[in-house]
Amino acid sequence: MSHISLPELTRASAPLTREVAAINEFGETTMVAIPAERALTVYVDKRELVTLMTLGAHPELLVLGFLRNQRLVRSVQEIESITVDWEVGAAAVKTREGITDVEQRTAKRVVTTGCGQGSVFGDLMDEVDSIVLPEATLMQSQLYGVVNAIRLQESTYKSAGSVHGCALFRGEEMLIFVEDVGRHNAIDTIAGWMWLQNDAPTLDTDVSSLPTLPEGALAPRGSPSALTPSSYQPMGGADKVFYTTGRLTSEMVIKSAQMGVPIVVSRSGITQMGRAVAERVGLCTIGRATNKHFLCYTGVQRLQLQPELAGSKLRAVA
Repeated sequence: MSHISLPELTRASAPLTREVAAINEFGETTMVAIPAERALTVYVDKRELVTLMTLGAHPELLVLGFLRNQRLVRSVQEIESITVDWEVGAAAVKTREGITDVEQRTAKRVVTTGCGQGSVFGDLMDEVDSIVLPEATLMQSQLYGVVNAIRLQESTYKSAGSVHGCALFRGEEMLIFVEDVGRHNAIDTIAGWMWLQNDAPTLDTDVSSLPTLPEGALAPRGSPSALTPSSYQPMGGADKVFYTTGRLTSEMVIKSAQMGVPIVVSRSGITQMGRAVAERVGLCTIGRATNKHFLCYTGVQRLQLQPELAGSKLRAVA
């Protein structure tokens, strides 16, 4: 069992992979790693809300980001605690003043293509027109830096496959990398992490004076004990780039826009509705990004092209 009293956070210990036997192409038995998918049922103020299928690497962040991206809570200060108990596969969220009209707000659902989640609360589309993304651009050289950083990243996918990876960048600097069985879980986890990062101005602090964190802990920027409503300012997305290995569906586009991140990069492609929503909110979507190749589907004004970096273009031989 792990317990979080926000904004302090410790990582729950849960194995991400399991060793199982499989038969290879030579008829030999070999031990391989597979992702340890598990169910996590979320309760908010003792009311069952949703069951998420997850690796369980950062369950508190996943729950926090899910509540944020579903617009059920508007700030991290609304949540008093999140307790995760893997013995029963449950996460108990305690809010400070409850969620107004939670039954009505969670009654309308739209089935989506999301793996590991499978539904999104229907009123999210109603908020799209109210989203105003900040001005931001990305150089083609920085895009190549993002793609290369993902290529070099050690991951569960490389050892076991069957998972999606998402990351948040500032320029070419990777701030956080998350993997889960579904790309929606991964982006929700990043959204939760962003909410715990304190971007408010703080006095210079001697790092040696800070307490030692437990192994695997994810620490908010700034002093957690000093985060009060007057001093706490969650991380914004104006200078960030979101990366996902999964396709850019409408829900992924909406969630990125809700996080205030104006540029999204994917190793995969984009759906028709994802493209339509991205155009609607002015979000830059870049897909099929591998090595030097990419396709910018929307928001091309945010991408500073440097075609000379792509190398020579191959010509077909007659």
